Amino acid sequence: MAAMRLVFFIYRVFNRRVFSLIMYPVAMYFVLCRKEQRKASLQYLLKHYRCKPEYWKHKPGYRHVLLHFKSFAEVILDKMLGWLDEITTDDFVLTSPKAIEALHNDIQGQLIIGSHFGNLEFCRGFMHRYGTKVINILVYDKHAGNFVKMMQNENNESRLNVFQVDEFNVTTIMKLKDKVDAGEWVFIAGDRVPLSGLDRTVDVQFLGEQAPLPIGPYMLAKALECPVKLMFAYRSETVGNKVVFDVASLCDKLQINRKNRQQDLQKYAQQFADKLEEHCLVSPYQWFNFYDFWQPGVHKPIPAH
Repeated sequence: MAAMRLVFFIYRVFNRRVFSLIMYPVAMYFVLCRKEQRKASLQYLLKHYRCKPEYWKHKPGYRHVLLHFKSFAEVILDKMLGWLDEITTDDFVLTSPKAIEALHNDIQGQLIIGSHFGNLEFCRGFMHRYGTKVINILVYDKHAGNFVKMMQNENNESRLNVFQVDEFNVTTIMKLKDKVDAGEWVFIAGDRVPLSGLDRTVDVQFLGEQAPLPIGPYMLAKALECPVKLMFAYRSETVGNKVVFDVASLCDKLQINRKNRQQDLQKYAQQFADKLEEHCLVSPYQWFNFYDFWQPGVHKPIPAH
């Protein structure tokens, strides 16, 4: 927490430009010392290059990996700003204002599938303006949960709850069902392979190659029987460094046929992958999965229960 306060102090005393410059040596440290993350970043950027070469002046190399890490470092500041500073409408560019307004006016509970693209705290900060929505975030990483809890201590007015989950058992699902039935929202990431491994994943096409995505969000959506949305928020230089905020409907009620279980789950996961890819192609440095996302593996049939 002391280190994060130092980050915030540098931003307050100086400005965003100075802060951004300071992040270069921080990013360089991680590029030099984190071999696996460095390799994963370059792998991802090269796949992006093959899909959209016109975005790049040169084939991505370690200089671009440095920029990728620097973007990740700057997100730490943006996460804090999302909690501690009032985010105004002028900070955002809405891809579909009518869809977002309809979402906020909907009294039904929602399952929101997000990702490790951009910054979830922008979503929280934007929705905090409406004041009536209670948001529940499901996290697998204890460090992410700890960060949110520390930010809650700094902002007592937050209407956000964090659930540390290793797996979805009956008790957890029933608690979430009660929350959704009460009109609350549940957030879950759709782009992180579960701790149990590849057995609970399906293969999708992402940036031109096959990659595994978790089935957990879609199994949860079936149990909650509520509308499902995809949500992305990220800072983009193409719109004057403002925050792009995008909401898309996946379905009003997720349907899975027992006979075509695998295919149905794959269909929903592919829709998510297509939307994630759409944003990655526009702002590649905003995706922060620093591991071998396209890991190979033979998936076992998904159990019927």
